[in-house]
Amino acid sequence: QVQLAESGGGLVQPGGSLRLSCLASGTGFRSFNAMAMGWYRQAPGMRWELVAVMYDDGKTNYADFVKGRFTIARDNAKNTLYLQMNSLKPEDTAVYYCNEVPYHDDYWGQGTQVTVSS
Repeated sequence: QVQLAESGGGLVQPGGSLRLSCLASGTGFRSFNAMAMGWYRQAPGMRWELVAVMYDDGKTNYADFVKGRFTIARDNAKNTLYLQMNSLKPEDTAVYYCNEVPYHDDYWGQGTQVTVSS
């Protein structure tokens, strides 16, 4: 059973930066480096949003609302996915989760809260 553990969230002022991490374990026969992984977020009362994706070939894709501000990366040796978030805005406030793309319902972790406020 795949387990995903997010960390790195917190309270930051507008314009600030955070780096999120997602450690994958229990991938079993599936290699982490063969998985397309993404960061998702959900703000209170809002729908899920796919924020960024990194495919197994290293290609990336970003939602328009984070392009130029967020960068997704992965360290396959550490089974870890990252999200570097710069120039944060209050509307980036949400719980951030990592999951495979497309997501698996059984893989959701606890997420990490990001709050952007002055």
